[in-house]
Amino acid sequence: MAQTISGKLNQVEKVRVNRKAASRVDAGHPWIFRSDILDPVDAALGGQNVCVVCGGRTLGVAHYSSRSLIALRLLSRRAEETDAAFFKKRLRAAGEFRQQVVSGTTAFRLVYAEADGLPALIVDRYADILVLQALNQGMEHATPLIVRALEELFQPAGILARNDAAVRTQEDLPRETKVLAGVVPEVVEFEMNGLKLRADLRQGMKTGGFLDQRENYLAAAKYARGAALDCFTSTGGFALNMASACERVEALDSSEPATKRAREAAEANGVANVEFIEADVFDKLAGYAAARRTFDTIVLDPPAFAKSRGHIEQAARAYKEINRRALSLLRAGGVLITCSCSHHMGEADFLGVIAEAATETRRNLRVLERRMQAADHPVLLTVPETHYLKCLILQETDYS
Repeated sequence: MAQTISGKLNQVEKVRVNRKAASRVDAGHPWIFRSDILDPVDAALGGQNVCVVCGGRTLGVAHYSSRSLIALRLLSRRAEETDAAFFKKRLRAAGEFRQQVVSGTTAFRLVYAEADGLPALIVDRYADILVLQALNQGMEHATPLIVRALEELFQPAGILARNDAAVRTQEDLPRETKVLAGVVPEVVEFEMNGLKLRADLRQGMKTGGFLDQRENYLAAAKYARGAALDCFTSTGGFALNMASACERVEALDSSEPATKRAREAAEANGVANVEFIEADVFDKLAGYAAARRTFDTIVLDPPAFAKSRGHIEQAARAYKEINRRALSLLRAGGVLITCSCSHHMGEADFLGVIAEAATETRRNLRVLERRMQAADHPVLLTVPETHYLKCLILQETDYS
């Protein structure tokens, strides 16, 4: 199939898939696996648009990957051109949705891949800078059209590609960071929940910062009190948001650059009751237990322990152990805010792991809130992979 830079399709290759794939598409999921393709597909089509058919029925238009197990990601259920106008329409809709659900911040997720009908595309906004991630061959191929539409719709001062995610290697794409348009400074200042923060767009985690916990930061602050402990604090999101509600906060992370940036944020916002400590969280919690330290509020926001389905059992053990250690430090009536960003571990499984930790530490917990990622990271009901972040706010209750 040939495609000009303007996005006009000269000839669209048809890819035949089996009924299993058709049933998945009919159920609302945009992924089709390589094992469900009936005929060999020319590897040269990697990144191109193809028409997906089953029997005599057209299922829609998809990006084809020549490398990934997810060979097809559906862009539209109709046989339409995915040209410049297509991307502009989808991106405009994504922007209009954020106007409805985002408040109290100048940094948010503008495009969330499948949830915005743009599979494998991430766009985050930090003040007047956009950071883009094209995570498959199709979005890499479409990047010039996407950049043009972003400039026309949102007039950013600059657009940066943070295409350094490991998943790109599965698509035979280079891992790189480069400016796509305008001027992008090393550090961008933005506001979130009344705090003035800074993001290192080239070296920072994800696209420069953690945007998905924004609403959970506020929820945590609502329940936080007394002496608080924030584990895996990174750049201090939970700690800084809870500081005004607590007497003091100890915030732990093993990353020296992250804790340095967190201290800078605390100083910039006049927050004096948070101590950022560079340490291994598991070891530090063991040390606190040995010293018989206790806390009124504890936050656990670890990195994803389950990187794949094959790691679920190992991850469950890690989540249980970290929550056991935290619960052993929690004072009577205290609050535990515990999170998982492993999308391979569902909420029910995560609740089960926390229940086991509570049983083993003989703590009674009641659920105050069951939360998820912020609204600018919307969840599609028929695409469970879009729901990855779980956040439970629990209170210890002694009924003995």
